[in-house]
Amino acid sequence: MRRLGTALISIILAGGGLLALPAPAGAADCGVTWGSLDKSGASAVPARLTGVRAGRHACWDRLVLDVAGTDPIGYSARYVDVLRQDPSGAVVPIAGGAVLEISLHAPRHDSAGQPYPPLPVADVTGFTTFREFTFAGGSEGYTQTGLGVRARLPFRVLQSADHLVVDVAHTW
Repeated sequence: MRRLGTALISIILAGGGLLALPAPAGAADCGVTWGSLDKSGASAVPARLTGVRAGRHACWDRLVLDVAGTDPIGYSARYVDVLRQDPSGAVVPIAGGAVLEISLHAPRHDSAGQPYPPLPVADVTGFTTFREFTFAGGSEGYTQTGLGVRARLPFRVLQSADHLVVDVAHTW
């Protein structure tokens, strides 16, 4: 009986793993190839920021900025040493080992100068990579936000007609 078991194992190993074992539950083949360099997109027309939400995925945490208006959406996303409020330069404290600053070509006031209603803050409690999201301010037709993350990790920015999506990978 022992010889039969040994022979069976030898056949399986010699077969180059033809009988592959399934990946453990919760494991994901992420294949993340993004980097951590600055990313941006231009738009001639500003879009109004209407909402913010966050979600968790197997390989990254996701921030979605909802906009009303234009495609493409004007934005810049970059890691900064310290989040500074534009235009005052005041430091905006934010939790995390690294800070991703995301600015949108999205004014916080209407054409008559009246402020838009305050936006909800995305709750990122318990996320793998995200630590905190905050609005940092805005001026000259831009809205500035900060995303505190666990470390300086790869990220990507995706766009659709009414969303700007920022994904930050869980690992390198």
